[in-house]
Amino acid sequence: MAKTDENYCVILAGGRGKRLWPCSREQQPKQFIDFFGTGKTQFQQTYDRISKFIEPSHIYVNTNEQYVGMVKNQLPDLPDDNLLAEPINRNTAPSVAWACCRISHINPQANLIIVPSDQTIINEEAFQKNVLDGLQFVSDRDCLLAMGVKPTRPEPGYGYIQIGDSSDHSNFYKVHTFIEKPDRSFAKMFMDSGEWYWNTGIFLANLHALQGSLAKLLPGVLQDLDRTDHNITIPEENAYIKEHFSFYPNLAIDTGLLEKTDNVYVKKCDFGWADLGTWHSIYEFMQKGKKDNVVIDSDVMMEDCRDNIIKLPKGRMAVLNGLDGFIIAEKDNVLFICKKEDSSALIRKYVNVVQMKRGDQYI
Repeated sequence: MAKTDENYCVILAGGRGKRLWPCSREQQPKQFIDFFGTGKTQFQQTYDRISKFIEPSHIYVNTNEQYVGMVKNQLPDLPDDNLLAEPINRNTAPSVAWACCRISHINPQANLIIVPSDQTIINEEAFQKNVLDGLQFVSDRDCLLAMGVKPTRPEPGYGYIQIGDSSDHSNFYKVHTFIEKPDRSFAKMFMDSGEWYWNTGIFLANLHALQGSLAKLLPGVLQDLDRTDHNITIPEENAYIKEHFSFYPNLAIDTGLLEKTDNVYVKKCDFGWADLGTWHSIYEFMQKGKKDNVVIDSDVMMEDCRDNIIKLPKGRMAVLNGLDGFIIAEKDNVLFICKKEDSSALIRKYVNVVQMKRGDQYI
């Protein structure tokens, strides 16, 4: 498929992945782990997927300073100038603002796709078509475009976009409402209505429109770097970011732009998608084995067990009897067992408690 000189991508790879604790750790979060035993991490798969239709030199990676070594190890051909390493976590809106600043000095006419590094795409051919259609849509419009997929279950861990008026292009609609992580009863109502779509966290816009929207949400930390007459070098830019990035608020691009920006569209997409960020979402997405158990690249013997999800290190074996609806996950010095339905809240709780009482070596 032909690649367009105006199209650029920013891969967001700075998350700590604590919702999949203890297998995802602060020192090695989920995007940099071959979680499913496929031979590649989700980060590498994301890069490979994008590089099929966007020039590799136009792909930028945003991460945290502590993950630079992992990024370079997993993408050894990534140019140093295409790696943006943040000194402190400030969520995804400031990350995108910095990426926009750097790309604007290279190509002010760029069209951008912002994509998380830890998602599963089922139909990559449909993904390419949907993204390229979306990039064409935003190329001459002052708007932000979210990529939405039809819900397949009432998943409370996702964001939901309600479609509004249709545009002059097929499958493109104004965003009417956005709800982040509703409870299960509302998620079921949204799914049944047919008016709501899952927010994939994949966003498209032309550079001018995206910078304009972010300028309304964020303080002018990058104001000096955004001046077109300011020929700053990459090392100077990195030094400036190291000194000033902490002035940004902790703001996600999803909630910031979908909730606070007027000119936002959503495209109905059909590429098949899952954000495998929680144990429950992985269980719902994965193919079930005998008695609806999900075993992820692990050595397990089970009897009278159902509806469980199990992830163990290589060289470990589990013998399980009589478990119904549990997560059993082990990594290094932590074994975690809890009821699957309650996992997200419990993991948040225990990550904080364990860190406070036992120290960072368990987180």
